[in-house]
Amino acid sequence: MFTGIVEEVGTATAFEPHSAGARLRVRCQTVMDDLKEGSSIAVNGVCLTAVRIEPNSFGADLAAETLRRTNLGDLHEGSLVNLERPLLPTSRLSGHIVQGHVDGTGELIAFEDLGEENWWLKLRVPAELDRWLVYKGSVAVDGISLTVASLEGGVLAITIIPHTFHMTCLRGYQPGARLNIECDILAKHVDKLMALRSAPAV
Repeated sequence: MFTGIVEEVGTATAFEPHSAGARLRVRCQTVMDDLKEGSSIAVNGVCLTAVRIEPNSFGADLAAETLRRTNLGDLHEGSLVNLERPLLPTSRLSGHIVQGHVDGTGELIAFEDLGEENWWLKLRVPAELDRWLVYKGSVAVDGISLTVASLEGGVLAITIIPHTFHMTCLRGYQPGARLNIECDILAKHVDKLMALRSAPAV
């Protein structure tokens, strides 16, 4: 489990497509402190298994489903990625509960400058995710715990503060880019329970 508080921005040093997925290598420093073979790590909000550990980098194997559902298939050598290690039981939950199980991708429409290094991020989101997004609710975008500021006509808008802009890979995106979206797991559970309650008895 993760919290959506990005620890470090890493750099993809290799991306090798294969017939059944791909192999990724990421250069980083902070998250390497206690990273071991088989450890979970969130890369752009996607829970991956770290393998082939080296002093300043780790590898990860990407399944075809991961490439289909997330933006990791868009990576290339030099791409910046958000990194977060799993939550420790003794840690503060500074963001919200993030599983690293991406629901889909949204298209970046605009990154509007609000002044003083604040930004208005606008994403077009898949229609099937709308039911799990609510005004002032939590959403993970590329693994970053953010608050929904507006949701109209399939467009999700979020205010990005200076710290988030400088400490994540959002600063490298241009309109048209795909960003990973994970909706709040609590919203998904409540939605299913409500559907079961309203289902006719058999």
